[in-house]
Amino acid sequence: MNKQKRLIALILALAAGIMAFVPERMRAMDGVSAKSAILIEQHSGRVLFAKDAYTKRRIASITKIMTAILAIESGKMDDTVTVSARAVRTEGSSIYLRQGEKIKLRDLVYGLMLRSGNDAAVAIAEHVGGSVEGFVFLMNQKAAEIGMRDTEFANPHGLDDAENHYSTAYDMALLMQYAMKNKEFRRISGTKVYRAPAPPGEDGARVWRNKNKLLTSLYEYCTGGKTGYTKRAHRTLVTTASKGGIDLIAVTLDAPDDWNDHIAMYEYGFSHYHIAKVSSERVVDKISDPFYRGRLQAVRDLRYPVTDKEESGLRVKVYLLKPRKEWEKYPERAPTEVGKAVLYLHQKAVDSVPLLYEPGKEGSGRGFLWQVFRFLGVRSDG
Repeated sequence: MNKQKRLIALILALAAGIMAFVPERMRAMDGVSAKSAILIEQHSGRVLFAKDAYTKRRIASITKIMTAILAIESGKMDDTVTVSARAVRTEGSSIYLRQGEKIKLRDLVYGLMLRSGNDAAVAIAEHVGGSVEGFVFLMNQKAAEIGMRDTEFANPHGLDDAENHYSTAYDMALLMQYAMKNKEFRRISGTKVYRAPAPPGEDGARVWRNKNKLLTSLYEYCTGGKTGYTKRAHRTLVTTASKGGIDLIAVTLDAPDDWNDHIAMYEYGFSHYHIAKVSSERVVDKISDPFYRGRLQAVRDLRYPVTDKEESGLRVKVYLLKPRKEWEKYPERAPTEVGKAVLYLHQKAVDSVPLLYEPGKEGSGRGFLWQVFRFLGVRSDG
């Protein structure tokens, strides 16, 4: 009996030793139910967690993220759409459109994103693409543009009526990252309740409540997203969340416990990462070249999500064109973009910003004394 106890104790000790070498984020995410999952930082695209994120799977109604962004980018959101018979006959989730009904494209996009209307998806596709087939061509064209290399779209809604309709968790994160750059998409994705005009012959309004429970009740930091489900794809979900200056995107495919999967990934991301930032002013203040000093502008701050341990590995390097002699006499002949500032994490470039030359800025027309003060790092409001 004592031998058995000693053997069990030895096994437990070995297991504890092995776990000590397992990365913390792998241990933290052992409970993710999804077959495929990913968590990325929205602006940099840095992958903070991944589980089988590059396997092609069915995606169900998160397909509609692509449908929505194409509708928004079409510039036709104020158009009036006449609903076709094909749209009305579309099976699955619906906003109960009527054949011949006239409705704004914007209202259709809200019905698409909040209530996952498959009828809305077809009506949008026909109006924006000329036909469902024409719209699918636009979907795949945009996917290629974004860099969704393991994705193929066959319809605008995600129903299981085609074998060649699939994506990956990583590709869907890329799509959401792209879509979230659009102000109107962000507003629609983050809307909890929307009122659209009632169908012809009815009073009042259609009231659509968002199906994304993370947004409406479960997670205070959620800012938007799209749900999905079919019998073959099972539960799929793409959401966004923001806290403490960091914006995240989570994707799960075939996830029986997707709400909790997303909360767990977000809590991990928010507790382990923060945004390291080098201000645009700090970048140009470090430049000592006499020709460029005081005449450069970084178009934005450098930023990247890091852990506390990683922050010491960040470095900024500045690359500038060598000034030509003629630029000294004729500063206006210098190009507008004269270099870039690059943020490195160890040896890897993780962010960069162009450096713009402004001949009329502080460095010119202020005289020699101003240049000397700038060299010495003395600030002036003059």
